[in-house]
Amino acid sequence: MLSKPNLRFCLRVTVSALSAFTLAHFLTIPLNGLWAVLTAVVVSQMSVGGSLRATTEYFIGTIGGAIYGGAVAAIVPHSTALAVGGVLALAIAPLAYAAAINPSFRVAPFTAVLVLMISSQLGEGPIESAFYRSFEVAIGGAVAIAVSALVFPSRAHALGLEAAARVLKQLADALPQLFADVSKAVDPLKNQRIQDEIGKAVDTLEIMAADAKREHLINFMAEPDPAVLARTLLRLRHDVVIIGRACAEPLPAIIAGRLGALLTRIGEAAGDFLRASADALKLHGHPPAVGAVETVVLTYEAEISAIRAARLMQPLASGELERIFALGFALQQFQHDFADLARCVQEWAKR
Repeated sequence: MLSKPNLRFCLRVTVSALSAFTLAHFLTIPLNGLWAVLTAVVVSQMSVGGSLRATTEYFIGTIGGAIYGGAVAAIVPHSTALAVGGVLALAIAPLAYAAAINPSFRVAPFTAVLVLMISSQLGEGPIESAFYRSFEVAIGGAVAIAVSALVFPSRAHALGLEAAARVLKQLADALPQLFADVSKAVDPLKNQRIQDEIGKAVDTLEIMAADAKREHLINFMAEPDPAVLARTLLRLRHDVVIIGRACAEPLPAIIAGRLGALLTRIGEAAGDFLRASADALKLHGHPPAVGAVETVVLTYEAEISAIRAARLMQPLASGELERIFALGFALQQFQHDFADLARCVQEWAKR
């Protein structure tokens, strides 16, 4: 079943393509503005900020490829097939290297090929072809941005909040699973799947946060910076990675017996806090109290101190001690990161 954002995106891409085609036909651009229509379709993204990002990168790559490809074609004679091959190599190699260094030039080699190989088929000179390709990309990009901003606009700020809520719920589901039974090893495949899913969700959020920053170019409303929220969730993800590694092997029986119930409570309390934070973000509500998590973590730290005082850690191997200390470090970081998360949620509640 198609969601509303997907249907809106479908409509925006269709309107962008038809608008670019209409404008190109009005301006009598060759081939009915083929490149303008393609550009309008390619750079249309789920959010306004995403369309701005894609258009900027596409335009930079096209201009670079068109200028360089046109200059090479105009300067170097290529009347034979062998000469054309040499000119292609001369044009593509530097642009491909530039694309490897800067992703903004990804379409530059492609554009240079078009300028070199299609211009003669259309009866255009290389300079004229380079001009038309750049002009059409500018038209297609401008149309895509205008449509993204005016036709059922989806802003990266809103999409970023939805992505952040998904990350929080994934974290909330992961923690109780990792802390479920520390007397047994966590299934490595399950642990890897959990970490990968959270990592992908955080990557998506970081892209949304970057797109939201670009939206300030056309939107001057004061809003919280989603990049701050993205960095906080990235730190929480790192905490979960440390916990996953610490729980990869079972804790020693004497330690697991005293800490197992506490860790289960920590997982449940943290999961409740993260779910409530996700709901607060979506509703622009106030953050939940972090006191329940802090209380159980303090109880855990007190129990660790009692275990050390009783010298129960002395017989343990160095690897077992490292995992126990890593777990304690991750829980300390949780307290700081949960406090930062509460501040982020509070900022969005003021919106």
